[in-house]
Amino acid sequence: MNDPLPETAIAGISDLPEIEAIVEAAYRPYVARMGLLPGPMRDDYAAHVAAGRLRVLRDGQGLAGLLVLIPEATHMLLDNIAIAPRAQGRGYGRLLLDCAEAEARRQGFGVIRLYTHVTMVENVAIYRKRGYAETHRAEVNGLQRVYMEKPLP
Repeated sequence: MNDPLPETAIAGISDLPEIEAIVEAAYRPYVARMGLLPGPMRDDYAAHVAAGRLRVLRDGQGLAGLLVLIPEATHMLLDNIAIAPRAQGRGYGRLLLDCAEAEARRQGFGVIRLYTHVTMVENVAIYRKRGYAETHRAEVNGLQRVYMEKPLP
């Protein structure tokens, strides 16, 4: 029998070591492909935790994933979503995307936006399947980004 999907919770400062470990494990494989550190590996997760922008997903083995949401003036920014390699393939990414979209709606936003690196083609395909459309591409801090958005009914 499958265990029920876990729920998200606002991250606390004590979660930082596990958060940073998930980010490292989830994004390290992209370093060789990109030739530099991905944006999420450069981020200040203590600041996200302090601002209440970081949610974590726990399963029976500990922290399984994370989600960073940043309310902007006109939209919700899905800044980061990462799943621990040990927890991939269990539907946790879909659960976190559902959580991001629900939170954006709850806060009154009609649009959710995100960006990913152009070499992360798997992510672009996942987001397209979820209804996100590419709006533009740009270079930021040496990173070639694909920007996407989704209207929220």
